[in-house]
Amino acid sequence: MLGTFLHTLETTLPVFAMVFIGLGLRRIGWIDQGFVATASALVFKATLPTLVFLSIIRADLDTTLNVDMLGFYFLATLASFAAVWMWAVKRVHSEDRGVYVQGAFRGNCGIVGLALAANLYGDYGLSAGGLLLGVVIVTYNSLSVIVLLAYQPGKTMNLATTLRDIARNPLIIAVVVAIPFAALELRLPGWVMTSGDYFASLTLPLALLCIGATVSSKAIKKDSGPAVGSSVWKMISLPAACTLVAWMAGFEGRELGLMFLFFASPTAAASFVMVKAIGGNDRLAANIIALTTLLASVTITIGVFILQSAGLA
Repeated sequence: MLGTFLHTLETTLPVFAMVFIGLGLRRIGWIDQGFVATASALVFKATLPTLVFLSIIRADLDTTLNVDMLGFYFLATLASFAAVWMWAVKRVHSEDRGVYVQGAFRGNCGIVGLALAANLYGDYGLSAGGLLLGVVIVTYNSLSVIVLLAYQPGKTMNLATTLRDIARNPLIIAVVVAIPFAALELRLPGWVMTSGDYFASLTLPLALLCIGATVSSKAIKKDSGPAVGSSVWKMISLPAACTLVAWMAGFEGRELGLMFLFFASPTAAASFVMVKAIGGNDRLAANIIALTTLLASVTITIGVFILQSAGLA
């Protein structure tokens, strides 16, 4: 049991240590908002798509392309979205309802989930996680638009713009381009792969530092409102319920562990950007991101420990 717990810490601590280092560097002034903005853009537009692309083209699609897992994750996301929305209808003020629901179901799978998957499952975690990201990006963005605009007076949903933004998402493009390479077993020159690896290796350290640098303890203390409720949904209720149902549906091993890591990822920073863009309660969005990020170091470690102790992941 002690060995399993220590192994769990070896998986989760390096990821969350980088988050807390980012928080510390921001506090002592070694990195600022300008650095965070530039580094985040670099990760989103270039290094993370490179990491996902290289991971997929190296993958054996017969092993990593699990249609059942992708389908289950999609359905579980829809069910989670519906459950939180129904809960919020009678318990959360109308003006905050959309922000509450988005914060409760939209996880930071592209950074935290993928980093943990890489630590726990190596190349399989990166490649299978990259394919799962394709489902995540499309589903999360579409559902977020729906629930946010449903409670934002004077705003209307532009389906064409939403679809265009999804199609232009660098991660979606990386997945779509990489799949034919993997399916046809095409190989790039060695020097290209090595250079790509150097570039992609910037992704997780930079991204995790930026997450830590954006966490604000002051924001948590100010008018947290329904932030705690949304955070409990995101970090405890939904991961536990979805992982249990996945196990009952027959998933186990790496597939179950990977889905848990994605289900249990803290709320995505992109949720704040979307709320800000439509004029919603951005302070509530920031509170949820900060709370779930801090909680993740505890809840994910406990979750991985339970799954590994039970021999399920």
